[in-house]
Amino acid sequence: MKLLRKKLHDEGCSCVVRNGSDVRIFRQRGVADLLCLYDNDRAFLAGAEIADKVVGKAAAALMVLGGVSHVYADTISTPALHLLELHGIQAAFGQETPHIINRAGTGWCPLEKLSRDETSPIAILQKIRTFLSIKNP
Repeated sequence: MKLLRKKLHDEGCSCVVRNGSDVRIFRQRGVADLLCLYDNDRAFLAGAEIADKVVGKAAAALMVLGGVSHVYADTISTPALHLLELHGIQAAFGQETPHIINRAGTGWCPLEKLSRDETSPIAILQKIRTFLSIKNP
């Protein structure tokens, strides 16, 4: 996990995923890269280790559905941490926060807000898809 954390910070990326000897770096914002991996290369997520800058509950749901084994987050929300732990995924973090804030710093992250009352990762995935289809018609 040290290598992933180092790459996360040294290369200025948003997320680093390792499965076996294959290490991939991602740079999109939000859950875009995780959703793309889940949709297009789910086998790569199965058993993978992830280092991410920010993990909210929506990202955690994608990690659960993908079957990742370990997660490191610079910042993780309490609901995301609980979801990961509930599903047996080991998580380490730099900072825990009650919820993820939006990019403007004016309130909750929209996906954190949409997923806050959901307990099912599948239900959260559906909310992610709906949100992204409305945001990017």
